[in-house]
Order: sequence, then C-alpha cells, then structure tokens
Amino acid sequence: MASKKISIVLADVDGTLVDSQKRLTARAKTAIQKLDEAGIRFAVTSGRPPRGMKMIAGEVKLSTPIAAFNGGMLVEPDTLQVLIQQTLDAPTAKAVIQRVGEFNLDVWVYAGVNWYLHDLNAPHREKEERTVQFPPTVVENFDEALNQGVAKVVGVSDDYELVAKAEKGIAEEFEHGVHARRTTTSRDCEPSVSAARSQPYYLDVTHPKANKGFVVEMLSNILKIPPAEFITIGDMPNDVLMFEKSGYAVAMGQASEEVKKSATYVTAGMDDEGFAKAIENFVLG
Repeated sequence: MASKKISIVLADVDGTLVDSQKRLTARAKTAIQKLDEAGIRFAVTSGRPPRGMKMIAGEVKLSTPIAAFNGGMLVEPDTLQVLIQQTLDAPTAKAVIQRVGEFNLDVWVYAGVNWYLHDLNAPHREKEERTVQFPPTVVENFDEALNQGVAKVVGVSDDYELVAKAEKGIAEEFEHGVHARRTTTSRDCEPSVSAARSQPYYLDVTHPKANKGFVVEMLSNILKIPPAEFITIGDMPNDVLMFEKSGYAVAMGQASEEVKKSATYVTAGMDDEGFAKAIENFVLG
C-alpha cells in the first residue's frame, strides 16, 4: 500500500478500468464505491470521445470532470457539457492527416461530436463503434472536420511495428512546432502535436497539451489536489505521461515492460480484476 497520502485515483479506461470485453466488473464497481467511502476521488481519462464515456458515467459515481480525447476535452460527467477543449489548428491537422496516410495507416478524424473516416471496412471500425457507441460518418475528404476543429486524428493498422514507426516519426517531425508546409523552423517552439499509441493498433494524434500528463495538471488545478496525491493506473505508452506527473502509478499486468518500468506498482491483467486489485492492494490496503 502507498505510504503517502492519496486523494484521487485517475484511471485509463480501455485495458484498465474495463476488461477485454469492455465490461466494468462488479468487483471494479465495488472498489470505486469503497474509494468514495474512504473520501478518495475517482476520475477517468481516455482517448475515447465524450459520448464513448457515457457508459462509465452511467455505472459509477463520478464527481470529477471526464477527460476525453486523452485530455483534449474535459466534460461534466452527468451532462457532458464541455469545460475545456483543445483542438489542433487546421493547418497542423491537415498536415497530420496527410502524414498518417503516408505511413499507410487508415485515417480516422474526430471533430466536435463526430467521427469521420474514408472506409467502413477499415480494421477495428466495428470494435471502435461498439466502444464509443455511435457510428462514423464516411467522407471523401476531411474538410468538414477541419472546419469544426479537429480533436483527434487516429492512425489505424494491424501492423504494430508500422504504428510504432509512425508514432516515432510524427512525434519527431512535429516536435518543434513544425508541420509539413512550414518553410522555417525554430527549436524554441513547443511541439505542435502529441502523438502516442493508445492501443498497439491505434496511434492518437492530438493537441500538444491533450495528453494524459496534462490531464493530471488540469485536474490538479480544478480540484485543488497536488499531483503528489494522485495515483494513476494504465496500460499503454500514452499512460506513462500521467505516471510521470503523479505521486504513484500502477501498470496493468498486460502492459509492456516499458510501461511497467515506468510505474510504482504492477497489478494483475485487465481480465484478472487488475483494476480492482490495484485499488484494494495499493490504495485502500
């Protein structure tokens, strides 16, 4: 059990809070209820859009903002009213869409409350539709999304090495505020995107501050809880950013060695009540 004060648990959703069938188990619900009884807040963050988080808000008590799109949008848990939104500027979004396609990944774009793609037969489309609980809109181009303000561009492929290569390439190419059509660069610029894998087959590209590390900072400011009193739980490389910002971190049992090495503790896998065991063993004792 953690030796220092814990005031809030911040959990990833897919692969962490829910099991491989996207279910929130009875034991997980009980663990969250016990957190509430102990006076410990509970929050969630995910690459999902807000509508894809309704199931969580409907099954457990959430008194904290939901961080959708990996922190690109904070919404009220009950009404899904937008509190904070961070979108890619149109030239950067257009450049990201182009580069993701050049890596031979299927391109999905989330803007506003909509999900856009070119091909309904793209890998994992059916799984994503079940997860977010609304269908995509098929388009020939992404102009409509660009006009709305792009919250997230997703590159999708079952070639995991290619997804990892695209993650590294896009992170490096956009590292210093540079995108495809710029003719000058500055090493003093902030990165113009955040690029990280939310699943081995998904590359999420969002606003540079739309990452899970920034979620810790935002919730800390809103809830007046120091980052040192956060314990974060996740399973993927994009969760490491919130691990680094929090007092304690728990990696799921199915996580890679890279993710496990970044955590304070390691729990069981998502299909072995890993989330509930993390709460029982490392938070509540």
